[in-house]
Amino acid sequence: MTNEANLKLRHMATLTAGYPFRGTVPVVPNSGVIAIQMKDVSLRDGICWQTCVETQLSGKRDPDWLQSGDILFAARGNNNYAVAVTTGASNLRIQAVASPHFYIIRTKGSDVLSEYLTWLLNQRPSQRYFEQNAEGSVAKSIRRTVLENCPVIIPSLSKQRAIVGLSQKLLQEQRFLEQLVKNGDQLMTTIATNLLGDLKG
Repeated sequence: MTNEANLKLRHMATLTAGYPFRGTVPVVPNSGVIAIQMKDVSLRDGICWQTCVETQLSGKRDPDWLQSGDILFAARGNNNYAVAVTTGASNLRIQAVASPHFYIIRTKGSDVLSEYLTWLLNQRPSQRYFEQNAEGSVAKSIRRTVLENCPVIIPSLSKQRAIVGLSQKLLQEQRFLEQLVKNGDQLMTTIATNLLGDLKG
């Protein structure tokens, strides 16, 4: 049994690379297969399924179809973050793969929530670990072994659920506040437009 203080990500999950597209991901409408690329994900909003393109797989490697509960880790670029696959491909009636810019993290067993693991990988201690171990001066990247050896702490399921719930609540509040600011800006613009209209009259 691995000591909790020495847990690594590889102890709690399996890691695979995204599908090895050669060059640009080809766009093939009505293929029933979609590819998730870097442009389709964000730290705050997760996966934007509506922007994913349909494509065709031509390689010899069997695709690792994404499943609900998987985690995508952006391994290339200056921002190395994780997003959860919360909408399964089965719900979309299509099959989905991740581009090679991602690692696919799939949890082992039932004692760790993928939402919690996603949250943990995005927190400052984990982010500091990735920054310290990234390779490349311009286009940075995280090697698979670095991600596999990322330290993790897995509390009880009840505590994991509480952390995930709090994180989701804070995100909802952030979006609400941003909408309030946007509404305020629009109101100020309307007032200014009306005033200038009166001045011109």
